[in-house]
Amino acid sequence: MPSSTSSSEHNRTPQALAKRLTAADRPGIAQPVPERPVPDQPWGKMLLAATVLVLLLGGGWEWYWRDYGVTPSYRDDSALWAIQRRRVDTTGQDATVLVASSRTFFDVQLPVWERLSGRRPIQLAIVGTSPMFALEDLADDRNFHGRVLVGVAPDLFFGGYEYHGGVRWLKYFKHESPSDRVGKWLSMHLVEPYFAFYDPDFALFTVIKRQAWPLRPGREASTNVRKLGNTGADRSNRMWSKLETDPGYRALARRIWDQDFHDPPPTPAQAAENQRTLDKQIARAVAAVAKLKVRGVPVLFLREPSADNYLAYEQRVLPRASSWDVLLARTGAPGIYFEDYPELQGYELPEWSHMTGAEADRFTAALYALIDSQYGRPQGVRW
Repeated sequence: MPSSTSSSEHNRTPQALAKRLTAADRPGIAQPVPERPVPDQPWGKMLLAATVLVLLLGGGWEWYWRDYGVTPSYRDDSALWAIQRRRVDTTGQDATVLVASSRTFFDVQLPVWERLSGRRPIQLAIVGTSPMFALEDLADDRNFHGRVLVGVAPDLFFGGYEYHGGVRWLKYFKHESPSDRVGKWLSMHLVEPYFAFYDPDFALFTVIKRQAWPLRPGREASTNVRKLGNTGADRSNRMWSKLETDPGYRALARRIWDQDFHDPPPTPAQAAENQRTLDKQIARAVAAVAKLKVRGVPVLFLREPSADNYLAYEQRVLPRASSWDVLLARTGAPGIYFEDYPELQGYELPEWSHMTGAEADRFTAALYALIDSQYGRPQGVRW
């Protein structure tokens, strides 16, 4: 019995078979463009319905997060950091530049510093990231002759940890394309100042991912750091008020930190590796500070406050005598350690690591006065 395929082929006319020739069978002859009729539909009504649906879903998502206490904030990404890094090359060759992790990002308030000094510092601190890459970048920038305030969060600074990949942010700055700049400009003028849900912490798939899904056997739960602050267009940053007013959210932030504070003591091999890492980071700082000193650029290290479980963890894992004191001795640079000054103690740190907005204002004023009295005015040349 012949197959349906063979029967069909048998019944085709030569003209029908000729229509199935490919481009390879007709060299030099362009293939005809296929045409498909577009069915008649109420396209205007469909477009209106889609627009209304998008507005309802987007508006509902925005309303939900506004009700949760979220307000619009600029996205602190590599593009925003690059804008501030360019300021060093354009108008900030003699400015005060802050290179640090999140504590300087939260605790040193740019408006307060500007009010006291007459000039706004340039904020290059990055949350969860060692500032060593930025310190080295300034050391290699022969046009920079300002001042550098280096924030030291012990576990990040001496461990060389880069949550946000500072080296990648620096690479982005050096290779940023015109389209990258235009895209960030549009985002900063059309989206970021107006929509609360645009914060990465409230992206739909991020929210879905952090739900309490069942874990596969052998897999441990992991909680990413949640939203802690609100960032301005020039990377001025203040703690989100929800950490002050919402005990549940404050407890969540503490639990996220606390999950890393209970590791067993390191084995001898791990301890040796940790010491090599610490020595390497200090050696990098020594080399960078030496380059800056040749150009007359003063460097000041700052150990800002931490509290409770976080402070106890830092003191246990990275004692001052074997980390901070060694850093100052080898670099020859001055440093301010918060425990040495009463005016830098007694601040409210809701989640043990960063200050509330009001406390950060007070801390910045005290810090500036201390630098002014002991190391020369920050807008001068002596630190």
